[in-house]
Amino acid sequence: MSDAAVWHDVECGSYAADLPLWRELAKRAGGPVLELGAGTGRVALDLAAHGHGVTAVERDRELLDELARRAQARGLEVERVADDARNLTLSTRFALVVAPMQFLQIVGGPAGRSAVIGAAAASLAVGDHFAAALVEVDESVAPDDAAPPVPDVGEHDGWVYSSLPLDVRPEPGGVAVERLRQRVSPAGRLEEERHTQLLDSLTVDQLEYEAAERGLRAVERREVPATADHVGSMVVVCRR
Repeated sequence: MSDAAVWHDVECGSYAADLPLWRELAKRAGGPVLELGAGTGRVALDLAAHGHGVTAVERDRELLDELARRAQARGLEVERVADDARNLTLSTRFALVVAPMQFLQIVGGPAGRSAVIGAAAASLAVGDHFAAALVEVDESVAPDDAAPPVPDVGEHDGWVYSSLPLDVRPEPGGVAVERLRQRVSPAGRLEEERHTQLLDSLTVDQLEYEAAERGLRAVERREVPATADHVGSMVVVCRR
């Protein structure tokens, strides 16, 4: 497994609070599902395991290769597309297109979101649905009495990986989440680097407005509750 896939798993792979909602929406859709920003397959593999036809879109080929390996190991069928969701053009139509976690908040602001939402709309038949998750980020500085962060950890080939949130700071149009990534070799050698992810500000109202501009009408808002390790999120469901 590549380092990119390991870090993706460490920082995202354990999250499961949203899976029941994606299963519910896929069952309701009753047809093929397209996932945007599929990563190593956290959602795509789960939906496939529950009997849904799934196509996974991911621009990082290392992550997509790991998704393919896991699908094969579990005997699951998942179609894979190595492409940027902003440039996606598929001839197949889907009953449901999903964008889990904060995918729409890391695609390059309003212009990137518009491109992704447009690609999603073009992948749906009239009457079918697009569902996207978001976190309404607080651009203020975290309070001094906030609980100290806990690192996300994982292990691969004898290496121990740790990703510790260091800072969440306001940036124009959103926030920057800075993490300290450390890994320790089987021999005890420590390697570390800092990694920063920009997360665009986005509200439910704003997403619904942007979806409407692309021909998608908001029909439902669903809440994914916070867990001990992850903040809560909202999922906006739109119909073409």
